[in-house]
Parts: sequence; structure tokens; C-alpha cells
Amino acid sequence: MCLATVYKTTKDTEEVVLKNVSKIYVEGSQVRLVDIMGAETIVEGSISFVDLTGSVVKLNCPA
Repeated sequence: MCLATVYKTTKDTEEVVLKNVSKIYVEGSQVRLVDIMGAETIVEGSISFVDLTGSVVKLNCPA
């Protein structure tokens, strides 16, 4: 199974938003993340980097 950890970057900080993400939806200026248990998190921002081999997704978020 290919699951990702999603990080958000604001200015000089980077933090984990959600682990075990199975689905990502881009909806305008928002990114909706869904983990394997079905929990959803919505983040204001955009995708800046995806590493499918390393299971990492990075988001640029406004301050």
C-alpha cells in the first residue's frame, strides 16, 4: 500500500499535517487530505513537491 506523510511549509517552518494519507484532492486554493481511516483535513495552500517513492508530499501554505 502506498501511503504518504503530508508536510506544510509556512515561511521557515515545516510540520506534519497528516500521516497515512491515501487520497489528496486539490479544490481551488485548498488541499483536502484523507487518511486510511477516512479522517479528512483541509489545508489552505498548494502542492509544491511529491515524492511517491519516499511517500512524502509537501504543501506551500500562506503565513
